[in-house]
Amino acid sequence: MARSPQGLLMLLLLHYLIVALDYHKANGFSASKDHRQEVTVIEFQEAILACKTPKKTTSSRLEWKKVGQGVSLVYYQQALQGDFKDRAEMIDFNIRIKNVTRNDAGEYRCEVSAPTEQGQNLQEDTVMLEVLVAPAVPACEVPTSVMTGSVVELRCQDKEGNPAPEYIWFKDGTSLLGNPKGGTHNNSSYTMNTKSGILQFNMISKMDSGEYYCEARNSVGHRRCPGKRMQVDVLNISGIIATVVVVAFVISVCGLSTCYAQRKGYFSKETSFQKGSPASKVTTMSENDFKHTKSFII
Repeated sequence: MARSPQGLLMLLLLHYLIVALDYHKANGFSASKDHRQEVTVIEFQEAILACKTPKKTTSSRLEWKKVGQGVSLVYYQQALQGDFKDRAEMIDFNIRIKNVTRNDAGEYRCEVSAPTEQGQNLQEDTVMLEVLVAPAVPACEVPTSVMTGSVVELRCQDKEGNPAPEYIWFKDGTSLLGNPKGGTHNNSSYTMNTKSGILQFNMISKMDSGEYYCEARNSVGHRRCPGKRMQVDVLNISGIIATVVVVAFVISVCGLSTCYAQRKGYFSKETSFQKGSPASKVTTMSENDFKHTKSFII
């Protein structure tokens, strides 16, 4: 029975794949790809990184690595490496970290290799460790003095919390949070964004004076900044107008006084007085004396 060229090509490819697989089984190694685990733990508590592989044998070789921008060894040549020596222990294939820090967060990979009849067998498993961190004391920006009618922003921020914290502002010990279900909370005089930590007064009034502090909170804990007082002063428009009027009046009086002095000739009399000063008289007397001396000599 004749075969088409396409059929012959498919048979050749299938034969090549079978031969290649037999070769790797006899001379190479087989690899079992990893499945990803996720472990979540609160900072300073303990965590167990489990390696989901068959039971250890005398010929098994185990390595743990932390994978990130580079690869660092965690367990190598039957010993824990780095700072894990003092705060971790091995339980079969698993690592028990007694005191987890935020720097431990990341991706870990366990590799188990063992010789078999078909060659070297390599099995891998991956664990993603997430460390939850409580917020630190947030940095708060509260102006000490503002004028009524102006736009004012109070800011609150924390850079350590994981997950990212939400922010709530308090005035004189009372929460300014209106509807706890939304991210932005509006009031007749202010807007509070719990995600960005900004409390904004679009037109601040005297009644907004008081002591303000912000609290950062997430699922792990909460911290607040020290309270700061903000004083709202009334803008005295009548006082400003009165000051402007007085200044304008003084300038006008000075100008009129100058014009009056010029009309009366006070400035010209002063010039005449300077012309008849003793210095000019001395000059005249010196010339007469010179003429008299000259005449006497002749």
